[in-house]
Amino acid sequence: MATQAASDPTPLPLALADVQMAAERIGGSIVRTPTLHSKTLSDLTGATVYLKFENLQFTAAYKERGALNTLLQLDDAARAKGVIAASAGNHAQGLAYHGNRLGIPVTIVMPKPTPTVKVTQTEGHGASVILEGETFDEAYAHARQLEASNGYTFVHPFDDPRIMAGQGTVALEMLADAPDIDTLIVPIGGGGLVSGMATVAKAADRAIEVVGVEAELFPSMYNRVKGTDLAIGGDTLAEGIAVKEPGTITAQVIEALVDDIVLVSERKLEESVSLLLQIEKTVVEGAGAAGLAALLSNQERFAGRTIGIVLCGGNIDTRLLANVLLRDLARSGRLARLRIRLQDRPGALFHVSRIFHEQGVNIIEVYHQRVFTSLPAKGLITDIECETRDGAHLDRLMAALRAAGYSVSMVELD
Repeated sequence: MATQAASDPTPLPLALADVQMAAERIGGSIVRTPTLHSKTLSDLTGATVYLKFENLQFTAAYKERGALNTLLQLDDAARAKGVIAASAGNHAQGLAYHGNRLGIPVTIVMPKPTPTVKVTQTEGHGASVILEGETFDEAYAHARQLEASNGYTFVHPFDDPRIMAGQGTVALEMLADAPDIDTLIVPIGGGGLVSGMATVAKAADRAIEVVGVEAELFPSMYNRVKGTDLAIGGDTLAEGIAVKEPGTITAQVIEALVDDIVLVSERKLEESVSLLLQIEKTVVEGAGAAGLAALLSNQERFAGRTIGIVLCGGNIDTRLLANVLLRDLARSGRLARLRIRLQDRPGALFHVSRIFHEQGVNIIEVYHQRVFTSLPAKGLITDIECETRDGAHLDRLMAALRAAGYSVSMVELD
């Protein structure tokens, strides 16, 4: 990776000038999101951490940049006929929003299982949505058919130099606002964002390392550039970068300019979403937290560096966000479910709850289990969901219960 020599005669499909021209085109129509230093995350990781808040774009994602840059380069005939894309995510909303603003008809093809909220949001930005196929591949194939039959212009979500150039404007802004950044950590799905940002970083007058990040469940670009054959697929929190087939144009840039790609676990993605909400008071989707997840997973590698992380999107389902936050509370010991064996007699629960009171622990829920248990008929299993201050507080509670003669265990998360 990052092996193309300066004397290599093969030109890359993207240059710094392309990104700079994209910045001029889109400058007045997208949000110039802030790049801010995070003292708390810096103290936590041992690096100097800057965050780029792309979740503050109007559609809550950086995808607007590439979509707008592409739309603004269409000729009058193409504008009149309209554009089409296959997407159930941020690309659809960015294209729909700016197409509507520019008076360009936008058609989005989504798989039939796409959540209603995504369909509604995209239609709310003025696009016509067609539900076709059970998978993204089927929706994509239908979009290409409509492109051919109706004369639409197909706008690819990542494998297009115009898209890549638009996304690269993120790096122009970051490096202007935080010129000391020496390392960029960038999420990779199809590779449009990291391609554009690496193009800017490697044209700088100083050394800037570019590290891409993929979810462990979707190491598609990782496999391609490293020659591995890791399994691809599964339910990832980072659905915005859950791409099975990375771009061919983006791969060419990544192989030449990106220094490394790292993989992050689902647990680190969940932890990062929760940390950003707690520390920075900002909501990010799983893909938007991937950069921080990579930093948290590789603290020794990045210690002492000045890191730039892109919070690339904030579109996360509220119920999913609630689950992520509750799971993080459980893993940190602030929320727990304890399984306690009692004798089925009057006052048994009272005596247990008194210990919770003495330890200053709040009881949230109590679940009695008399029937579905291997205990004798007079045995009783009680699960008590409780709220503590931290892991140490939980340990003191469990020690007090055992000292009182109770058999107690914690119901663990996976």
